[in-house]
Amino acid sequence: MRKLTAVFGLLLSFNVFAEYGLNMTEGVTSISRDIYGLHMMVFWVSVAIAIVVFGAMFYSMFTHRKSKGAVAANFHESTKAELIWTIVPMIILIGMAFPASKTLIDLEDTSKAQMTVKITGHQWKWQYDYPEEGISFISNLSQDSKDAVNGTDAERENADNYLLDVDNHLVLPVDTAIRFLITSNDVIHNWWVPDFGVKQDANPGFINDAWAKIEKIGTYRGQCAELCGKDHGFMPIVVDVVSKADYKKWVAKQQAAKAATLAKSSKTWSEDELITLGQKVYNTSCSSCHGVTGKGVPGAFPALKGSPIATGPIEEHMSIVLHGKAGTAMAAYKNMLNDADIAAVITFERTAFGNQMGDLVQPSDVKSAR
Repeated sequence: MRKLTAVFGLLLSFNVFAEYGLNMTEGVTSISRDIYGLHMMVFWVSVAIAIVVFGAMFYSMFTHRKSKGAVAANFHESTKAELIWTIVPMIILIGMAFPASKTLIDLEDTSKAQMTVKITGHQWKWQYDYPEEGISFISNLSQDSKDAVNGTDAERENADNYLLDVDNHLVLPVDTAIRFLITSNDVIHNWWVPDFGVKQDANPGFINDAWAKIEKIGTYRGQCAELCGKDHGFMPIVVDVVSKADYKKWVAKQQAAKAATLAKSSKTWSEDELITLGQKVYNTSCSSCHGVTGKGVPGAFPALKGSPIATGPIEEHMSIVLHGKAGTAMAAYKNMLNDADIAAVITFERTAFGNQMGDLVQPSDVKSAR
């Protein structure tokens, strides 16, 4: 007993129960609450069945035990018993099927949507597109979490929302029916936000859909729920639900930023500007495979340090960044990064890691190569 107490005390000292929970998330959408209600109904029906079945079993074992002189009955068929154990479960299943069918039908009915967001999974990041608003951006694991991954245990303990924070949040208006179009650019991912009751596979070459009407302003977090490769655990989801007025302001801000980005793509950048931006883009989009030092992962991801791509013809380097490489994890960044970002990251890769090629790539060069 003393040893058991010591072990339990040790577990508590490590705070292993900090995030421990026994039930589903009730959520902030009608769909999530319907799913929760369905779950609780089935749970209590199962509890009732267990009480009846095990109660009858334990009562029979206690009352009709051999020590009391009980003699087992000897019979082969009972039409009444067979009818009871066939009809009663059928009635229970039918009773559960009606609310389950209603929830499943509502889950798939996206006809009430007032706006659409397209979600694309990449190894290992999410891309969000707002077709009506003309907005598109990539959401990566935040730099703070990336730094903490390679830091000390104390840094990971103290990091805010460790592995559950991103650089660009998905922003949605409250009390608005939103249709999510979910797909993938490479392997199977899964977009999962428990508070919304949305968990949908992102399959390459297919578009799955889901919907949610979020009723409470706040920040909600989720994760990729499909094992999708090396950095599967590093592609979280963060959604800011804001008032409709604040959403309009955010859209206007994003559209202004898009216009500013287009303006950047038409100017001539200095070497320092390209390298500074390029390092930022590299750390966000490339370092998970090629490494912060450009040495890659032997046997899995090639090094950029002294590589034939980063030290070879610029045209080939630009082509592989724009269009990717079939059969490998090298994604096509043509639709993920703008001209300035691509020009900057190529310049950085050809200058950093000891490559020292001295090449400058301008956004106009990338625009011509698209």
